[in-house]
Amino acid sequence: MIFNEMPLKGAYTIDLQPRGDQRGFFARAFCQREFGELGLETNFVQMNDSFNAKAGVLRGMHFQRPPFSEVKLVRCIRGALFDFIVDLRPDSPTFKQWSGVELTAENRRMIYVPRGFGHAFVTLRDDTEALYMASAFYDPASEGGVRFNDPDLMINLPIAISEISDKDQSWPDLAHQDLEFLRGL
Repeated sequence: MIFNEMPLKGAYTIDLQPRGDQRGFFARAFCQREFGELGLETNFVQMNDSFNAKAGVLRGMHFQRPPFSEVKLVRCIRGALFDFIVDLRPDSPTFKQWSGVELTAENRRMIYVPRGFGHAFVTLRDDTEALYMASAFYDPASEGGVRFNDPDLMINLPIAISEISDKDQSWPDLAHQDLEFLRGL
């Protein structure tokens, strides 16, 4: 695997290194040793699948509060999506900054989302499916979110939103949130 640091501290894109022949190819999508050597999370307890029928579906921007804060490892397995993250850790040098990356079934790229980040994606094609691993079990009482179109974040999406849940549309802006619980992550 090829690990590339993103502009936000602790976040990575990960590209596969396929080994191929006339049959196709084989590649590792996760290796505990390689992740551990970089100081990344190696214990994932849940795998989630998100299917989205239409282009322009936005999911997020989500996070979980401690003790259920989580690392995510996200990959698009069908279609294409724009995955974006915001650093919500008050003591981070990249606090309140965002970054995004296009994940497609063809590029097989993954994004490593550290604890203390808001995470979201918008689908770029119809029939898009994402598969992601999480390092903590989902806990509804620990769920939080940030409005994806918070004017202080100035996130530029490559496609217009066609669908968003009421919950995701109603998350508060960063200015109306106390994020001290994410200090030290």
